[in-house]
Amino acid sequence: MFRAMLCKDYSGPQGLALGELPREPLGDDDVRVAVHVAGVGFADILVTQGQYQLKPPTPFAPGGECAGEVLDVGPAVKYVAPGDRVMCGRAVGAFAEEIVVQEKHVTRLPDGVAYTQAAALRSAYGTGYYALQHRGHLQPGEVLLVHAAAGAVGLAAVDLGRMMGARVIGTVGSDEKAAAVRAAGVEHVINYRRTPRLRDEVKALTADRGADVIYDPVGGDLFDESLRCIAWGGRLLVIGFASGRIPSAPANLALVKNMSIVGVYFGSWVDHEPLRLRAHYEQILQWCAAGRITPHISSVRPLEQAGQALLDLAARQVVGKVVLQVR
Repeated sequence: MFRAMLCKDYSGPQGLALGELPREPLGDDDVRVAVHVAGVGFADILVTQGQYQLKPPTPFAPGGECAGEVLDVGPAVKYVAPGDRVMCGRAVGAFAEEIVVQEKHVTRLPDGVAYTQAAALRSAYGTGYYALQHRGHLQPGEVLLVHAAAGAVGLAAVDLGRMMGARVIGTVGSDEKAAAVRAAGVEHVINYRRTPRLRDEVKALTADRGADVIYDPVGGDLFDESLRCIAWGGRLLVIGFASGRIPSAPANLALVKNMSIVGVYFGSWVDHEPLRLRAHYEQILQWCAAGRITPHISSVRPLEQAGQALLDLAARQVVGKVVLQVR
């Protein structure tokens, strides 16, 4: 048995309670990891409410990403061995002292990358790099507009975009978050709650040209404004719908601007092209080890505070990433 924060009834983050789970058996290609640190994400809120695409039987430990030390491996595992430092993930299970994952979802950590950094970057930077490199084809010198730039996913896109040579503009919902994004190196930050028309601000900052790539995890009204401040030939990356409204796009705007509306579902890419996943993460970790990217960790909290961490995230009170110290 091992300690875990348990979801027992889909009552949401406030229903999480510390308990114990039995050890899972290892399959041939499975890896058992002693979790040191777990990352906290928006999907974890949904899974505790029973609103995620996966609805595991209760009781279970939520948590989709973590980092720690390999304890044991199945007979077919070749990539890692007991004692290796790794980051890993699956849909649930990370808010616990142990997790069993398939070998394909495990990545060795290079020297210089701490467990806290690895747990903080796996989901946010994995999504950001896939979006900007593979789906958005971001080029040096282009303008990248990042919505919700103070969140974990947004700050990751900011960090990666700057490293890739883009000129980054961020949007946020408060002056406090604007200050955090400026501290991350973004010169132009727009508080959309103080701006009557976001499109006018973006056009003014780009000599009326608009943004080449727009990174949108929000949807709703920000998506609508994005359609009207995107450059000719631009790429609007649909990351998610944190606003709660799934928008629609008039096809004539895509036509006259020669623009692309590009879906970015990182989890689906992982399932469709698992062989590319490890190289994807190894590149991100190498950049982190070299200091070229730095995940923003707003707080490190004990495992017992997982529920409150999720509630704070749901209330938009978190800048960057919260991680849980498990060991």
